[in-house]
Amino acid sequence: MFNKYPIHGEEDVLGALSLVLYTLILMPLVKYVLVVLWANDDGEGGIFALYSLICRNAKVSLIPNQVHSEKRMSSFRLKLPTPELERSIKVKEKLESSLLLKKLLLGLVLYGTSMFISNGVITPAMSVLSAVSGLKVGIQNTSQDVVVMISVALLVILFSLQRYATSKVGFALGPSLLVWFCCLGGIGLYNLSLYGPTAFKAFNPLYIIYYFGRNPFQAWLSLGGCLLCATGSEAIFSNLCYFPVRYVQYMFVLLVLPCLVLAYLGQAAFLIANPKSSEQVFFSSIPSGVFWPVFLVANLAALIASRTMTVAIFQCLKQSIALGCFPRLKIVHTSRKFMAKIYIPVVNWFLLASCLGFIVLFRNIHDVGNAYAIAELGVMIMATVYVTIIMLLIWEFNIVKVLSFFITFLFLELIFFSSALSSVGDGGWALLIFASVLLMIMFIWNYGSKLKYDSEVKQKLSKDLMRKLGPNLGTIRAPGLGLVCSDIVKGVPAIFGHFLTSLPAIHSIIVFVCIRNVPVPVVHQSERFLFQRVCSRSYHMFRCIARYGYKDKKQEHHSVFERLLIEGLEKYIQREAVELSLQSEDDVDSDEEPPTPMKIITAPNGSLYSLDVPLLADYAPSTQVIPEASCSTPLLHDPVLDYAQNLELELAFIKQSKQSGAVYLIDNPIIKARKDSWFFKKLMINYFFAFLRNNCRRAIMLMSIPHSNMMQVRMTSYV
Repeated sequence: MFNKYPIHGEEDVLGALSLVLYTLILMPLVKYVLVVLWANDDGEGGIFALYSLICRNAKVSLIPNQVHSEKRMSSFRLKLPTPELERSIKVKEKLESSLLLKKLLLGLVLYGTSMFISNGVITPAMSVLSAVSGLKVGIQNTSQDVVVMISVALLVILFSLQRYATSKVGFALGPSLLVWFCCLGGIGLYNLSLYGPTAFKAFNPLYIIYYFGRNPFQAWLSLGGCLLCATGSEAIFSNLCYFPVRYVQYMFVLLVLPCLVLAYLGQAAFLIANPKSSEQVFFSSIPSGVFWPVFLVANLAALIASRTMTVAIFQCLKQSIALGCFPRLKIVHTSRKFMAKIYIPVVNWFLLASCLGFIVLFRNIHDVGNAYAIAELGVMIMATVYVTIIMLLIWEFNIVKVLSFFITFLFLELIFFSSALSSVGDGGWALLIFASVLLMIMFIWNYGSKLKYDSEVKQKLSKDLMRKLGPNLGTIRAPGLGLVCSDIVKGVPAIFGHFLTSLPAIHSIIVFVCIRNVPVPVVHQSERFLFQRVCSRSYHMFRCIARYGYKDKKQEHHSVFERLLIEGLEKYIQREAVELSLQSEDDVDSDEEPPTPMKIITAPNGSLYSLDVPLLADYAPSTQVIPEASCSTPLLHDPVLDYAQNLELELAFIKQSKQSGAVYLIDNPIIKARKDSWFFKKLMINYFFAFLRNNCRRAIMLMSIPHSNMMQVRMTSYV
């Protein structure tokens, strides 16, 4: 806070200390610990958890692929209508009807995420560099080059061991942080006893007014440095998946906050007595007898803080990938017991390179601190906006409470942000460029994904057209299970028609599979698959939506996925038979249509060519008519229809198809902008989005499908 101008007296120190104390109370304590922590998504925190809550309670996603049946999932805990919901309903209707608001919400969450990732780059650089800078106090004439080299070495070691820093290492982190906070509080008490209790005057907020009254411009400039006392507040929320909310609140109030307050009081007491020692006030205030132990603990705490922030980045990116806002990357689960413990190799090394770049570029904590404040404030402002929407839409708070929260914290954060922006030329410019690149990547990915989805929806086949294709092409049904993978949740994907026209032979059972990420943390295994029939029952074609939450592990082996899918399909057919027997046809979750007379071609060898004859060579159609009122048609005595109506034979038919093996038919389209598109759209789609698609993973590819069981269909789509 005093790096841009000297201390002119005791009042300056007390005014700065008063700012720090009330910033600690308002930002981390009141805003995050007492309010924002409760805006978690079933224990999951972070900026995307807030966006997920809003998406689940209002249709604000720009990719409208939410299925109505998802509302029946246990993770969608919507409240029953009450009179108090009137304002919430109005907010919901406004959000759902306004395309501008949808784009604004998405833009804000992308901006907040880019700032949060930037924060994850700055935190290790700032923490480690400031901790190692204590060498200048312990060893006289230590050059800045030595500090930079040691900081670089520590960061390389930290990120190299990041993958192995799992639960076993976690047992050492808790005691280390406990020792660190005790050191902070103990050093503060030592300085207060040595230099007197004058610093306690700073609890009087009038000193803030006096501070700004003496020199308003210098006080305003110091706000950017003041905010550094609240850095890490967003990390508390983002790492919430590891601890219950109450535990975090108790530990912050009973341990963290008192130790921090004592530390800052002690530093202020030291500065009042030694106003020329503001460069390294913390290390200068440490008693000489315990300097080196505290120095080692400080460096260990800096490494722990860096690791914690990196883990928070992994969680944030996993959420953003699941919600379609970031290219898919390889995610490694480092613990079998805790799903939240993940590691993303590409991001880990990217963060390391970025941290080293910031350290080598700026080389001192003042310029890095300027960038740190900008990143932290960017995330804080976005959290304020989203929590306000949650208060209105979900919590249904009194409007006075909502406005009080929104106006108070947004006003304070904008003032801090204006001060931080004044130092853009001193280091903040690099962070803004870094965040802009991340924002551009996320925007291009989301924009291209939306255009791709819209194109697939427009090109999907009608069921009437598909029924005509089979007989006209002479389509034969081969033994086995065909899994047609695409991103659309309704209709028949265009690749199926493309496949039929190119190779008119399909499997006995066809399942149109959509791997879908829903905006909930976890989807229960019993709710994983959602099935529907496609066309008539005798076609043996189904649609399956495989639903995953953003905390679910998707690296299932293909054999496990197939087993679970077939088990779900058998349960669906059994449930459907029960519903039909009870004559509750309207309740069947299917887009089945009444069977119509079909055209069947018989080959010279006796094979039947039609989409509506999915029989294996070893099976003979059942000639026994099973009376089912809901399926009675003029073609009731057709052997094919009799076979389709027989539950036991249908289940046996599925089992036989499973034994014949499963083949994945995967859509791998080429997305290009139309020739009449504007230049920037061509640039984004044809080059940037294509590059991201070609270098990221697809959801179905996470299952390690053997090449012998996979066929890819490439179609060029112009958007």
